[in-house]
Amino acid sequence: MKQIQLIQGLEELRTQRRKLRSLMWSVGLFSVFVNLLMLTAPIYMLQLYDRVLGSRSEATLIALTLLMAFLFLIMGVLDYSRTRILARAGAQFQASLDQRVFSAVMRQADNRGSTAGLKDLEAVQKLLSSPVITAAFDIPWTPFFLFAISVFHPWLGILAVSGGGCLIAITVLNQMFSKGPLTQATIASHRAEQMAEQMRVESEMVRALGMSSGAYKRWYQSREQSLFENLRASDRLGQFSAMSKTFRQFLQSAMLGLGAYLALKGEISPGAMIAGSILLGRALAPVDTAVNQWQVVQRARSGWQALAELLADTPPEQERTALPRPEANLRVENLTVIPRGAHRAVLRQVNFDMKPGEALGVIGPSGAGKSTLARVLTGVVTPDGGVVRLGGASLDNYSPEALGRYVGYLPQRVQLFEGTIAENIAGLDLQPDSEAVVAAAQMAGAHELILSLPDGYDTPISPGGATLSGGQMQRVGLARALYGEPVLLVLDEPNSNLDNEGTQALNRAIRAVKARGGAIMIMAHRPAAIQECELLLIIDGGTARGFGPRDDVLKAHVQNAQQIQSTQTNGGTQ
Repeated sequence: MKQIQLIQGLEELRTQRRKLRSLMWSVGLFSVFVNLLMLTAPIYMLQLYDRVLGSRSEATLIALTLLMAFLFLIMGVLDYSRTRILARAGAQFQASLDQRVFSAVMRQADNRGSTAGLKDLEAVQKLLSSPVITAAFDIPWTPFFLFAISVFHPWLGILAVSGGGCLIAITVLNQMFSKGPLTQATIASHRAEQMAEQMRVESEMVRALGMSSGAYKRWYQSREQSLFENLRASDRLGQFSAMSKTFRQFLQSAMLGLGAYLALKGEISPGAMIAGSILLGRALAPVDTAVNQWQVVQRARSGWQALAELLADTPPEQERTALPRPEANLRVENLTVIPRGAHRAVLRQVNFDMKPGEALGVIGPSGAGKSTLARVLTGVVTPDGGVVRLGGASLDNYSPEALGRYVGYLPQRVQLFEGTIAENIAGLDLQPDSEAVVAAAQMAGAHELILSLPDGYDTPISPGGATLSGGQMQRVGLARALYGEPVLLVLDEPNSNLDNEGTQALNRAIRAVKARGGAIMIMAHRPAAIQECELLLIIDGGTARGFGPRDDVLKAHVQNAQQIQSTQTNGGTQ
């Protein structure tokens, strides 16, 4: 099954590559004329030595020089044109897959924020725009140039073919011996980058807990391994590159020496000696380019394979029929979730239902499965068993964009993104609906808070929301969840960072959502969070231990039920 999926991923990439055929045909056509025009230099040298020097005709020299300059001008224009075409082919390939790969990275089940898929796509794009591709179009002309050399004299042809064979052998050995070090270097570099990014994101916590020294040592250990692997790969590539370059220069000099010997014997002309050396340099140049650029080729090959696996793991989302805005009727039937690689379910056979205007509190010990339930209801996690219905339709009948409009979500850990406050509330929309943004902020009790910031709703936020406190971020996150008046509101520990004022604002928002016919689900540890809930669901060990009216479930399953009820009645915030 895995192999079939991988083939599908490879076919998806090949489909996009086939769209570049017209551009590649243009590059191939230009390459024909570029390589034919490469004969300009050796023919010019032949004419200089065999005609101009013999006739001592200045007019002939001027005519030949002007013709040579014109042909080189044409060759330069064509060479530049094929380089531009390849650059655009690479850009077109990347643009055609950007959204698909970005979506796959975001949807990958075991993804932890890694952008490796995007880097793999960029590696393939760099290959398509690199000199390696022009070298690939030029290499088929190598036998033609070698044949042209043998026309001057068979011994020159034998030397050229033997030397070319040696360079090809160097290229093959380069591929064989550099593949392993390059792969290890890529893996080590990626691991070091991931660790550095994690440390950067959690820099405040690292400093606050006094872990700076340990974090640096751990990162440096990873970085040192990355440097070692990169040096090993660089040394291996440099070894073959130097070998190729040195041998090619030796071969050209040997061609001149053999040509001089044959000229002394009267078997070829001095012009043929020079022309043969120039032709040999041109014949071997593409091979030399391939050796020098082999790191680009290897990185693109590993990126191509990794992209195929990524696309195979996350097939394209199917187009769904647009459904009307649903009613806040939520039904969960036999919900079961088993995390990837795990042997036991996080949620098992969970059942409950909600109606418009109701609020459901979900309580249970840490690790009981509350956050997993929240992620299922937002469509982030796909159930392994059972079904979740909103407005009578299964959640997978809604597109991710539609589900995002109908289900508001406040995660346990609020993350804000680079942009303005308004853009964050509007789900990173580049042109937020100002009225809807302000309405959501007012409902969340965050309007005055936002106005107190330097630029109000246009205050820029750094990645992670470092300019705001935890309570401020939670209130902005609540406004984001309320944006667009969602049908279902899912709040995971919504008052964990809120003070009394923030908690009161949260309760007012919950009442407002219920008043307009929305449904609310609250995952909670603190009693104040379920103050506005009519229903209660207790989850323990991934199983629903109790569901029903709040007070009835508390009396039946919670030992300190009277204390909790008293706290809610008094409006406490414990």
